[in-house]
Amino acid sequence: MGELQAHYGLLLGLVPPWAVLKVDLDLDGERVVIDVEYPPGHEVPCPEPGCGRFCKVRDHRDERTWRHLDTMQFETQVRCRVPRSDCRVHGVKTIAVPWAGPRSQFTLLFERFAVDILLGARSIRKAQEILRISWDQAQRIQEIAVARGLARRELDELRYAGMDEKNFRHGQSYVSVMTDLDGGRVLDVVEGRDQASAEKLWKTLPAEQCEQIQAVALDMWDPYMAAARVCVPQADQVHDKFHVAKYLTKAVDDVRKKEHRELKGDGSELLTGTKYVWLTNRENWSDRQRAAFRDLREEGLKVGRAWAIKEAFAPFWDYVYEGAATTFFGRWYFWATHSRLKPVIATARTLKRHFAGLLTYLRHRITNAVTEGLNSKIQMLKSNARGFRNFEHYRISILFHCGKLALYP
Repeated sequence: MGELQAHYGLLLGLVPPWAVLKVDLDLDGERVVIDVEYPPGHEVPCPEPGCGRFCKVRDHRDERTWRHLDTMQFETQVRCRVPRSDCRVHGVKTIAVPWAGPRSQFTLLFERFAVDILLGARSIRKAQEILRISWDQAQRIQEIAVARGLARRELDELRYAGMDEKNFRHGQSYVSVMTDLDGGRVLDVVEGRDQASAEKLWKTLPAEQCEQIQAVALDMWDPYMAAARVCVPQADQVHDKFHVAKYLTKAVDDVRKKEHRELKGDGSELLTGTKYVWLTNRENWSDRQRAAFRDLREEGLKVGRAWAIKEAFAPFWDYVYEGAATTFFGRWYFWATHSRLKPVIATARTLKRHFAGLLTYLRHRITNAVTEGLNSKIQMLKSNARGFRNFEHYRISILFHCGKLALYP
């Protein structure tokens, strides 16, 4: 037994006077229980930060157990009555144990293993099956890991931020997501997408860090813009070219829908099945879509004009000088607003109202492509979990998988 005790003491990394008292093997229950003690007669260090003076043992807490890494196929637990120090300065305190963090049900080694499983598993439910712990325990490990990672996170190099919305529950339920565009990581998530929510999101960053933000990429959503003006007034607001493309594509689709209804009313199926010809980037067209476009372009369709106006905007993003870009936009705007296509006209006027935000792209060349990519990963997390009822669980999952945090104990 002495050799077995020493063996498990080495595996746990115990340093004297901590020692393994005994090891119980329950074959029927497939469990190994390691009893650890702090032998009588030894002083203990005060656990108060900055103190550490050795003092007498006042008494011992009730017996506790911590889940450890399995021994072969056997669930392994560490069991101990933790002593309490009697410090003349800080009073009676429970000392820290070397194998686990404060208030944890798991050893540090098990937590590290659990983090790896949670990162690799498709969902918490799948991870809990592998780890043989409850859903609540797995969720708690994620929460502790995220809190640990946020406390360690460094933001000194944060120059460019992105902000976007993400659907949370069914219907008009949204969260706001802030990303580090250079670092490719989610910085934080808050519930809602109004100005108060956006300001709350900015306040998750240290004030000195907000002052260093040079530009933020965001949609033409007034609450986000207003919050940025309040919280990072020095930062340029860049209207992302992917969002602009979305606006223009929607205008094309609105024209297509109306024209399709009109043609069907006249008994024509000319636009039937052509939706994705107009909505897909032409570089990604299939051979069938290219053939369909060649057949349609001579028909003088309204949707063809709308599509041409949308495509004609693309060179704007290649300009270097703001004066030349402004001249280009003026010509494009004249064409769009004289097209007699209401959705195109409305979109052109929206772009003109936010033209300053389009020009700032030429200074910073940032887009929300990183945010869009992270949104896809967030959607996968949501699908694998079959949705989230609790916002805080949703936030923790996003930061755990997309925050690039130092999660390990």
